[in-house]
Amino acid sequence: MSQCRKRCKKQLTKVARYFYRFLMGTLTQDSVEDDFELSTVCHRPESMDKLQEQTKFTKKELQVLYRGFKNECPSGVVNEENFKTIYSQFFPQGDSSMYAHFLFEAFDTNKNGSVSFEDFVFGLSIILRGTINDRLNWAFNLYDLNKDGCITKEEMLDIMKSIYDMMGKYTYPTMQDDAPIEHVENFFQKMDQNKDGVVTIDEFIDSCKKDENIMQSMQLFDNVI
Repeated sequence: MSQCRKRCKKQLTKVARYFYRFLMGTLTQDSVEDDFELSTVCHRPESMDKLQEQTKFTKKELQVLYRGFKNECPSGVVNEENFKTIYSQFFPQGDSSMYAHFLFEAFDTNKNGSVSFEDFVFGLSIILRGTINDRLNWAFNLYDLNKDGCITKEEMLDIMKSIYDMMGKYTYPTMQDDAPIEHVENFFQKMDQNKDGVVTIDEFIDSCKKDENIMQSMQLFDNVI
């Protein structure tokens, strides 16, 4: 493996860790001793019992998640600009706005311009507690920017550029300007099994399952909370 690919993998691992720090926010710092309260927010989420049925979280875990979500989003929902502001706190040396935009689009499943507590919990349930196929489907949806069922090189390059922008130009070791393009080419060489210039969901899932490094990295998401 080239030095560029090693650095790229190291940076992407760092991105994943920061991403989960953002997802969890101040959650682990909060006590869950108080009762679950909804009276101070504008958006009232579903009942805990219903959310427990629809996700893979326990009622106590949902209470912890809600308290952390309310800390960052007192109104009960977060729009894209606020989402970007929160996320940028973890990447002061770079520009995380574009990557945060892509993440917001992935969480905003209703496409109404806001992420509610339900949106947040449903996505988090897949990422942290879903099956391998569930998690890979979620990742594919993140990369499939126009939601047409396949990933193009242009879409993947937009994602890669946003990640490198987020990490900042002064990371060490220094990233070369062509690193995002090299990563995309490596991605397609591995994933585009029929060499038609796009990666389908079946190709994506099949290739990821055959990649030991990807499977090991996904295990890091287990038991986060």
